[in-house]
Amino acid sequence: MSAPVEQQVEFGGLVIGYDHRVLAPREWTTAQSRWIAELSASSAPGPVLELCTGAGQIGLLAACETGRELVCVESSAAAAGHLRRNAERAGLDARVEVRQQDLSTALEEGETFPLVTADPPWVISSAVSRFPEDPLSAIDGGADGLTVARTCLSVIARHLAPQGAAVLQLGSRSQVESLGTMAEQLDLCVRETRSYDRGVLVLLEASA
Repeated sequence: MSAPVEQQVEFGGLVIGYDHRVLAPREWTTAQSRWIAELSASSAPGPVLELCTGAGQIGLLAACETGRELVCVESSAAAAGHLRRNAERAGLDARVEVRQQDLSTALEEGETFPLVTADPPWVISSAVSRFPEDPLSAIDGGADGLTVARTCLSVIARHLAPQGAAVLQLGSRSQVESLGTMAEQLDLCVRETRSYDRGVLVLLEASA
């Protein structure tokens, strides 16, 4: 069997490589990286944590624009391989730590981060056939599209530093509303949402 063919795309000034096993970078998600950069100016020192990293474009652009270190959590070996190569291509490999692990085991008790970004799968299972070019594991979010997002929310609640901020990507405002109760139960609150043609970004902070 021949090796997967790497494709490359420009993403906010970075060259990002990926193949058919990894979700292709979406240009609109540069907004997620740049929101993290906005927040960085008033955040405490420390690395950015990225959950559900994929090929790494969102976190790498955030690291490039903030000057911060980056800790990436990604369970897929294929995606983690592209992430490492993309970090090296961008000259960021010395500032990027890749944890190829499940979300539930990748972080140590007591580890906290001032900034978190997460891009979980958020397509509802009944709709994934509309996106045959995308790998199923990268887009299938379960019956309501929020299965992995809920796990991300739990991780954020445990590992967000005091006065920290997290930017979570979802598919719609209705999904944001559905997560609202869980966020409150975890002492997180939705501070702001920003809507785009292809998705929604949500700013989460610890409740006062």
